[in-house]
Amino acid sequence: MLREDRTLQAQGLYINPGGLCIHIRSNSTEFIEQLAVYFSHVAVEACDAAVSIEAYDTDVLTLDVDWTDWPREPGKTGRKDAIHELADGRLLRKVRTGMLFLQSTEAVIAAGPCRALDNQVINFINSQYMNWLQRQGWLICHAAALDLNGHGVGIAGLSGGGKSTLMLALMDKPGVAYVTNDRLFIKRDNGTVRAAGIPKMPRINPGTIVHNPALHGLIGAARRSELLALPKDELWHLEEKHDAMIATLYGAERVLQESRLDTFLVLNWSRDTRDATRLDAVDLAARQDLLPAIMKSPGPFYQLADGSLYQASMCADPQLYLDALQGVQILEASGRVDTELLKDKLYTWITGRQAQ
Repeated sequence: MLREDRTLQAQGLYINPGGLCIHIRSNSTEFIEQLAVYFSHVAVEACDAAVSIEAYDTDVLTLDVDWTDWPREPGKTGRKDAIHELADGRLLRKVRTGMLFLQSTEAVIAAGPCRALDNQVINFINSQYMNWLQRQGWLICHAAALDLNGHGVGIAGLSGGGKSTLMLALMDKPGVAYVTNDRLFIKRDNGTVRAAGIPKMPRINPGTIVHNPALHGLIGAARRSELLALPKDELWHLEEKHDAMIATLYGAERVLQESRLDTFLVLNWSRDTRDATRLDAVDLAARQDLLPAIMKSPGPFYQLADGSLYQASMCADPQLYLDALQGVQILEASGRVDTELLKDKLYTWITGRQAQ
């Protein structure tokens, strides 16, 4: 049904994030060209593909199967994903858009309005790389990350907590490079902690854009004036996604796939307090209330090495994260939200530590 004798174009796209060769083919040359622009920083001429993805650009397809809603994570509302289990894999439907995906041992397929909903297909492509990392023992974190002169910094916080805004604000500092925006993978290796990102650019809201001069080009001047006239609370919560293509905005040399993790910041601040913005070192073992902001469910696309699919009833072990982060300095930002102040505090803290 997903293929329905649709013909894949001979020309495809090869990407090689972190050493995993992925070959993407589509029935739409235009869609492959879209993906080639997006993944330009990890695109290669050709490689021995470990994963092959088929993307069929079609109208919304309807499958006559029984769907089961995939439960949302705490704090999230509304229906997002529905699944149908197969003998060798899983069908997934995006409830709001109707996009369909097949994750199986035999085929990896996206079908629906791929060109119009390219972000959902990009996420699906990235999920294959995320699967590969997790099968090798990497832990998934709900965090952004950057590299400061060879030292990795993770930034975690609940959704909407400002981690992308802070990370992008730090990009105007010398020596800072982008690693990842919303999915960070960590793994202990020979006494250090490696931090790997995914080839996914930040999707940011107007509240992040209007106060960062480097991002003003993502919206017109007239629109920016309209947004600045909104009440601060309304602007903070406004959902209007824009892709921040880091290589275009800051230069390809400031995009890294991996760093050595030295510091992990947890944003535990609030817009509803007048308390001063603080940055403090904490003991994560004694402050396990911060772990939920760091930990992340692998999600419905995660297919284990034995071919089985991750189940919503499965739970990550907090001890794995505590063990992986031993030796990493954990910082907590508390008090009121003040991105500019915290940006300077964090940069000074980390550069001061490096100078010791």
